[in-house]
Amino acid sequence: MKRFRISGLILLLFTSFSVNAAADTDSLINEKGKFDNWRVYELQESGIIGGNIKTIYKLSEGDTLRGQDPCPVSREDVFAPCNIMANVVGVIKGSNSVFPEPRGDGYCARLSVIMEKVRVMGMINMEVLVQGTILSGFFHEPIRDTKGAYSKLDCGIPYTGRPSAVQYDYKAEVGNPVIRSTGFSPKKEMGGEDYPYIAVYLQHREEDSQGNVTASRVGTAFRKFSRNQAEWVNGESIPVRYGDISSESDFIPDMDLKNGDIIYYCRNSKGKIVPVREERWAAPDEEPTHIIIWISSSSGEAFYGGLGNTLWVDNFRLVD
Repeated sequence: MKRFRISGLILLLFTSFSVNAAADTDSLINEKGKFDNWRVYELQESGIIGGNIKTIYKLSEGDTLRGQDPCPVSREDVFAPCNIMANVVGVIKGSNSVFPEPRGDGYCARLSVIMEKVRVMGMINMEVLVQGTILSGFFHEPIRDTKGAYSKLDCGIPYTGRPSAVQYDYKAEVGNPVIRSTGFSPKKEMGGEDYPYIAVYLQHREEDSQGNVTASRVGTAFRKFSRNQAEWVNGESIPVRYGDISSESDFIPDMDLKNGDIIYYCRNSKGKIVPVREERWAAPDEEPTHIIIWISSSSGEAFYGGLGNTLWVDNFRLVD
């Protein structure tokens, strides 16, 4: 098993990166999708909320970090867990809902829907529901507020390949009742059950002279986990289907173009975070420019989910 070491603090600079060939990105995704390499960040939370050390795990490599600066991001960090630091009006808090868990000689990823609580006597009493999620891209730390949750991430990485399928190992505990808890309104039971999912979307993105980014959907792979699975299922695969799949018999709204409650964001060429508007289905032979990989313990929008839902994932890879 990998041993974690100690080093000094490193200041995070948010930069975009480019991958020169699809094969390079395939190799990075398949290697990082083994979920064997995790970097430990021991965040010093603010004294006003207790001053605890919050352990946060990143899907990265390097020495253990300590302090209150965001973690660095490198070109090889193609996956980002939603384990983040927040700095809201000077109060520093950490959240961790994706965990390394031993499996065999290495690790897998455990993604859970959890409730983060922040209490300061007479000042703050908040409960925020957090979905365990891994995505291809970056989170923009520190998180400053809970408004526009999806604008806090840079979703998708450059990619021009055409995989036939995605493959992974998994087990799951699913179907918990949906709860909404934003931290700024009372916790509420919404009715219905919640289920984890894996989605892979290939997009062809374009940016206009004003910096607006639009996309067409080139390829789609989607799987919702609607039953408990206590033992590991190894090597399950989802086909990537190209072009417009909206008329196919097994099409469900979760597979549709993303312009509703869940809108992906990216950093444009001007350095501004903007929504990625998926406007159409692409022709089956259109070349993608980006790949979005989204693995989550909840299929709801931000701050909604089945508390206790858990999805274990290992050996995620793209299949040629």
